[in-house]
Amino acid sequence: MIHLFLDDYRHCPKGFVLALTAQQCKQIIDTEDIDILSLDYDLGWNQDTGAEVVRHMVSTGRYPKQVFLHTSSAAGRVQMYQMLYAHAPKETKVHNGPMPFSLLEEIASL
Repeated sequence: MIHLFLDDYRHCPKGFVLALTAQQCKQIIDTEDIDILSLDYDLGWNQDTGAEVVRHMVSTGRYPKQVFLHTSSAAGRVQMYQMLYAHAPKETKVHNGPMPFSLLEEIASL
């Protein structure tokens, strides 16, 4: 089981696999079991957004154990959170914000 971090700009935390695009992220979701997924919304000019990844999870039914939304886009965060809240199974914990530093430290130390 892996931890997955979607972002085209920010540094990938230690212990995570980096996806730079929504397409890369969807491919990894399709082929790996994901423990923690952390999503950015804006992924560059004229690129699919993190919301496309959420739509993909909804359409395939493949969800991680936990989802964090580390995006700085308030509108993007609301859009992704609402889709996840409406469709994610009860076993998936959806966090309306970034991972706490203590969790990042814990994962980095493994």
